[in-house]
Amino acid sequence: MPATGFHAIRGGGATARFAAGEAELLRGLVSQVAELLGEDLAAPPPAAVGGDPAASLEELIRLSENSSLPTDPVLARLLPDAYPDDHDAAGEFRRYTEQSLRSGKVAAARTVLDTLPAGGGRIRLTGEQAQVWLRALNDIRLALGVRLEITEDRDDMLERASRGGQDAAGLWVYDWLSLLQETLVEAVW
Repeated sequence: MPATGFHAIRGGGATARFAAGEAELLRGLVSQVAELLGEDLAAPPPAAVGGDPAASLEELIRLSENSSLPTDPVLARLLPDAYPDDHDAAGEFRRYTEQSLRSGKVAAARTVLDTLPAGGGRIRLTGEQAQVWLRALNDIRLALGVRLEITEDRDDMLERASRGGQDAAGLWVYDWLSLLQETLVEAVW
């Protein structure tokens, strides 16, 4: 994995170089998160609703029929309750926001795929694209962190990775994603 990560671009934005394997890995991870959110990124993006005046209000604001926290722990982390102590308020808030939140996360995944060549190479991100990449990297790290049961103790995580074992590769990938996120934050701030 690269030791350098992202670098600032004069005038704003960020740049990084990805080897083919790194690009393939990152593209696969972002696609898996989007798939978990219910979107196949191999398919074209859905047409926007709103041009049809006959569309119902629910279609326009994309109300969700779901009012409960997802049972999948990764989805529960990516789509948390807004009001953890008030089930009714959390459910109502979820009905109005979950579809939009999912769509935003999928759109971020699409931006990563659109800006990261499958065969690797140098990428140049505008400031806006860098912000979107940060959101997508965060989603991948949250998903992977839940699956690997990562805590805030980085030393413990690296110790677990150095011992090898079943989740060692995932832990090293998590650490690499953390480096990418950290260097991207530094590049754009």
